[in-house]
Amino acid sequence: MSQSVLLLDGGMGQELIRRSPSAAHHHWSLQVMLEQPDLVSAVHRDFCEAGAAVASLNTYAITHMRLARGEGLPPLNSLLDRARDLAQQGIDNSGRPETALVASLPPLVASYRPDTQLPLDQAIREYRELIELQAERVDGFLAETIPSIAEAIAVLTAADQAGVRIMLGLTVSDEDGQLLRSEEPLMQALEAISQFNPLAVVINCSKPEAVSQAIPILQQSHFAFGAYANGFTAVGALEPGGVVDVLEARRDLDPEQYAQFAAEWLDAGATVIGGCCEVGPDHIKALDALLKSRGCERLAWADLTP
Repeated sequence: MSQSVLLLDGGMGQELIRRSPSAAHHHWSLQVMLEQPDLVSAVHRDFCEAGAAVASLNTYAITHMRLARGEGLPPLNSLLDRARDLAQQGIDNSGRPETALVASLPPLVASYRPDTQLPLDQAIREYRELIELQAERVDGFLAETIPSIAEAIAVLTAADQAGVRIMLGLTVSDEDGQLLRSEEPLMQALEAISQFNPLAVVINCSKPEAVSQAIPILQQSHFAFGAYANGFTAVGALEPGGVVDVLEARRDLDPEQYAQFAAEWLDAGATVIGGCCEVGPDHIKALDALLKSRGCERLAWADLTP
């Protein structure tokens, strides 16, 4: 029996930095949507054409705390709608209408920094607001780069309260893939969320080597699982409110090398693969070729919900 796999897309933000002539700044990914919207829809189109079954909306920077760092930006709900419309445009231009629109639910304050997370009740309220504002216009939600047990519980609780199931993306330490960025054991995190019913639990925005350390732990859980790694050399230089152009891309992670890591994850039973920051359309094309070479059955997002 062939393996069934959902192929996600890659990293929107770094691809926009690569394509945009404008200098990156605190809200560059949002400013691009307003000033160079065709770039955003083109990235979505290219990921779809590469084989992705999902278009992850450019909503990673759209939270109250992140928007509060800027001036003159449209309101939160307007930006969410803009991100959705540009993703739909990219899907339409790709000729792949079956591609799912999936909204990103990011850490509410800062990436990789569990020390900045909001109090639990406030985090639940803000995640629930993001879900309810988009639920009627998207096909699903992917909580990404969640660095701690507390933030995982917050976003899963919000989803439960809103009556939706989401995919949960946890980010692990690049030095030890068995630990979250919070230094809490990944196994402990899986036990803590056992009361919830996510569509899948994946590891994202960590080095592929660290992801490979985490996969055996996911393998022991009852959750469907998978991974989509980043292509950074390290993430320690990124401060809260900082700009990701301070991070350096690896030079030893071309599409074929990335696909070799993904092959390991598939061997372990992963049913979701894709890419995060510095993983572009060519990498997704290589993953698509990998799945074809293995005769994998392709899952759609809707297939994750019985």
